[in-house]
Amino acid sequence: MADEPNEHDEKPEAADEEHESDSAKADEEAPADASPKGDAPKAAAKDDDEDEDDEEEDAASPEAIAKRVAALGEEDEIEKIARAEEKKLAERRAKMRKGKGKKSGLEAAASKRLAKIGAKAGAPKRTVATAVDADPLIEKTQQLTKWAKQNRRTVGTVLAAAAAVALAFGGYAYVQRKHEAAASEELAKAVADERGRIGDPDKAKDDDRPVDPTPIFKTVEARRDSALAKYRDVESKFPKTGAAYLARLGEGSLLLDKHEVDGAIAAFTDVKASPLADADSEVRGRALEGLGFAYELKAQAGDADKWRDEAAKAFRDLENTDVTGFKELGMYHQARVAEDKGDKTKAVELLKSVVERTTKPGEAHPFPYLAQVADERLRALDPTALPPKVGGPMGGGGPGGQMNDAQIKALIEQMKKRGGPPGAPPK
Repeated sequence: MADEPNEHDEKPEAADEEHESDSAKADEEAPADASPKGDAPKAAAKDDDEDEDDEEEDAASPEAIAKRVAALGEEDEIEKIARAEEKKLAERRAKMRKGKGKKSGLEAAASKRLAKIGAKAGAPKRTVATAVDADPLIEKTQQLTKWAKQNRRTVGTVLAAAAAVALAFGGYAYVQRKHEAAASEELAKAVADERGRIGDPDKAKDDDRPVDPTPIFKTVEARRDSALAKYRDVESKFPKTGAAYLARLGEGSLLLDKHEVDGAIAAFTDVKASPLADADSEVRGRALEGLGFAYELKAQAGDADKWRDEAAKAFRDLENTDVTGFKELGMYHQARVAEDKGDKTKAVELLKSVVERTTKPGEAHPFPYLAQVADERLRALDPTALPPKVGGPMGGGGPGGQMNDAQIKALIEQMKKRGGPPGAPPK
């Protein structure tokens, strides 16, 4: 724009042409014998003086160029043209330097507008917080939803397989629950027979009294055989179930009543080693007590010391069973075995401990009959071990309120029917 020719550029060119013509005339009028070489030292000296006066003068200015030309001597036509062009170029550069720092109003406004736009574009955009930013779970859910949409076939296959597994598991659980319910129902029938009444079924019918649902049998043997058959039926129909292990425990008790010792030992051993005994300490305690009774019966048939030791070991395990009341029960049975072995001192010590533990004030023992039978056995072994009493709490009719053996056995049977463990082995 500054380099484009205009009216102002034409004037300097005209001036240059006039200056060149004047210079040419002056050269023609000069004496022919003038020596250019002689004038050169004088011009150089003059230039040196001017340079010293103005060190900051522009070397590209017309004056500087003229000085250099004068110093070089006479110019030919080509040099003159070159000098003129160099002068024009220097003038243009000077004009461009002067106008370079200034902008028109329109250019300035446009520059400001562009600067503002650039500042806005460079500034970071503010983002609005969303629930996804606040909760990573929502973000994961969205990612999962997106993946599921992209993999619909895979998701469908997985869901179908999961539904099939759930359906199969639900069906199995339903069948299993139904199976266990049936086993429990059959077990309840066997227990009802074991606790049945002895009498005449025909005479038991009385229209004037409510019907008693308890089974009635003519003899003890008939009752025992009926219950034994039902227990074994549960074991065969529902093997390795909780009901089957409980039926096996009931079978052992009935075999013990029949004095079938080996069968009873096998039944109680199976129950003691069962998963149910591992999960239920009370079941394990019942099996241990049954084993101790079976070993005591076996001692009556021969090799008494061996089987009594086995019985004492089973009762010690019963004592260490983590069930309330089983500790005192195991100690009482150990006292009986010690008495049978002739160790009266040990029997008295064990019985004293049982009486002390079962008669603590303010504490109700789970086996209330145990304090009574332990008290009676201790008084029989050592009358001085306990203070005399007048009238027992259970209404004993013996001397000094003591109960005789028949009364003790009757009490044991009564407590057994109420759910307590037997206090003495079958005779």
